[in-house]
Amino acid sequence: MKPLEIFFGVLRVPVDFLLTIAAFFLAYQIRLTTDLIPGIQLPVSISTFPPYREYLQIAAISALMLLGIFALSGLYRLKRQESLHRQISKILSSTLIWLFAIITYYFLIRTFPFSRLALLQSWLLTFLLVSLGRVLLQWLQNRLYRRGIAQTKVLLISTGEVTRELLSSFFKNHEYRCIGYLDNVDANLEGVKYLGGFADLEKVVREKNVEKIIQCREHPGISLEGTLLDFCRERQIEYSFVPTQLEMQRTNIEIETYRGLPVITMKPTPLDGWGRVAKRGFDFLGALLLTIVFSPIMLVCAILIKLDDRKATILFKYLDDGSRVKRVGQRGRLFHFYKFRTMKPNTHNLRYTDLAHLNTREGTPMVKIKSDPRVTKIGRFLRHTSLDELPQLFNVLKGEMSLVGPRPHLPEEVANYKKHHRFVLTVKPGITGMAQISGRSDLDFEQEVKLDSYYIEHWSILMDLKILLKTIQVVFKKYEE
Repeated sequence: MKPLEIFFGVLRVPVDFLLTIAAFFLAYQIRLTTDLIPGIQLPVSISTFPPYREYLQIAAISALMLLGIFALSGLYRLKRQESLHRQISKILSSTLIWLFAIITYYFLIRTFPFSRLALLQSWLLTFLLVSLGRVLLQWLQNRLYRRGIAQTKVLLISTGEVTRELLSSFFKNHEYRCIGYLDNVDANLEGVKYLGGFADLEKVVREKNVEKIIQCREHPGISLEGTLLDFCRERQIEYSFVPTQLEMQRTNIEIETYRGLPVITMKPTPLDGWGRVAKRGFDFLGALLLTIVFSPIMLVCAILIKLDDRKATILFKYLDDGSRVKRVGQRGRLFHFYKFRTMKPNTHNLRYTDLAHLNTREGTPMVKIKSDPRVTKIGRFLRHTSLDELPQLFNVLKGEMSLVGPRPHLPEEVANYKKHHRFVLTVKPGITGMAQISGRSDLDFEQEVKLDSYYIEHWSILMDLKILLKTIQVVFKKYEE
């Protein structure tokens, strides 16, 4: 799911809240206007209205209640699946339930703090304003899609009647841009490019920068599901297929409909949509709090490193050739990596030359040297206590890393990944993770990948909290040793 789609999905929440407050405000003003209808004087008694501040409190509570009803009605799904007409129908039914709930509440407590007519006006204005808000947001989102901003590039696999139905939907939905289709035979689909046979898949994906693949399961002789799914996982491409029957039950699946046709998307992780929003909020607030708490310790670490070698940098920022230290992040993106310097200057590349024979992790992409002679005295302490990793909190605040996730690896290590190893690039790397609390450096690399893959497929905020607490235990245990 693209950031633009998440942005507009999340934006609906505060917009609905503010428009509901605005509806109550307008209803308040309208009800106090005695000559609203020409020739008709409406009886108004100020005593039937609460003070303005109290009225706004009632409006805020009512608005929050409406957001909850909207959420239960599916109006805050980040993936836009329903037509605008369907959304407005849901808004109407949800606001009616909301109105009846408010009336029932005040009936039970046998009091009504303001005019009943004002409540009806609030309901009508809420329905109109929220509906108008949805129309404007969707119009703006569609305008951006029409300009090619944040469109998802889709490749279709296999052809037939189902493919034609999907294409007719894509041509109307500007969120997607169908770049073409693959099949062993050119079906001459109107308006869509034939890009070759199944053997051309890797070439087409690389050249066209494909972001989503939809497989149409129409030809029983073609069996690409397993290999195609693995192909997509390795390259962080969203994979969907049109099922012949909805029999399989899996975690992390999403069912969408295109013109009434069900399409199943097999998501690699729950870290999408609201999960992604929750994870980012948790990371930012957690990193901000930890930065404040550990800032005195980081200052002491910086002073000790500088006292150990006044000419060297405090942070490990530069490689032997003077280039910036980088790590591989989500989807293979490189980012500047922050860490306290624990080694002597200009010794990084010795791991691949003079010290290569000391590598304890041969046969894996990673290099690990036990009793590393490059490490300084203060660096050995920082590594033993994991204090050298505290500057990574700044990477988390910048959105390049998470508090919890797979280990951030060097570009040269990732270059030696096997295909199935690249699945760990699906999410942002973390300061700590399942691998770090399950054996740390002594863990076999394949086991590390399996643990990280499990985390990616089963992520939850609760799991992050458990891993963070376990990390504290592991660090203290090492410190005691």
